[in-house]
Amino acid sequence: MTDAGFWNRTAEKYAASPIGDEAAYQAKLEKTQALLTPDSRVIEFGCGTGTTALYHAPFVKSILATDISEKMIEIAWSKAQSAGIENVTFEVAGLDAPELTDNSFDMVMMHSLLHLLREREPAIGRAYDLLKPGGYFVASTACLTGFMRLLKPALTVARWFGALPYVAFFNQRQLIADLRSTGFEIVEEWLPEGHKAVFTIARKPLG
Repeated sequence: MTDAGFWNRTAEKYAASPIGDEAAYQAKLEKTQALLTPDSRVIEFGCGTGTTALYHAPFVKSILATDISEKMIEIAWSKAQSAGIENVTFEVAGLDAPELTDNSFDMVMMHSLLHLLREREPAIGRAYDLLKPGGYFVASTACLTGFMRLLKPALTVARWFGALPYVAFFNQRQLIADLRSTGFEIVEEWLPEGHKAVFTIARKPLG
């Protein structure tokens, strides 16, 4: 997955940073919560400091929220304890966590993650496998195309010096194609005005 060292170094700053577009974030939360039930079992990969998982906690049975950064998980646990939330478990783990069972979750979330992976297709496949039939894969993914590609050499140099994590370049069309080729049905794709990150809801077929 991504560079754990980078995220450990930036965890405190990340936790203190305000949400860039509060209205868009709240809309994503509402769209997600409309799919949840009191019996829902949810897993989130790349949970960061746990903000999204904690928002969804009152609407579900349980959430397993994972991240490769120990510092991020420490902050997430602290936030959960301060809020008195007990149905969210935070764990330092990646996509390949061996204890996870296929067909066992009602929702898989990956926010701000797929564009940080060298290979996104295996991650999408992992989400598909973990979901129960009829379950939902919810993600926000930065699709960096057009003039943004001109920044690729500079981003590569920044990564060499540990200033940035790896960032992949692909467009919204490629992302949707990857979801469909994995077997997902597209429920929603939403690109808020002025944003680079597309919000997607994909469903694992019942059959």
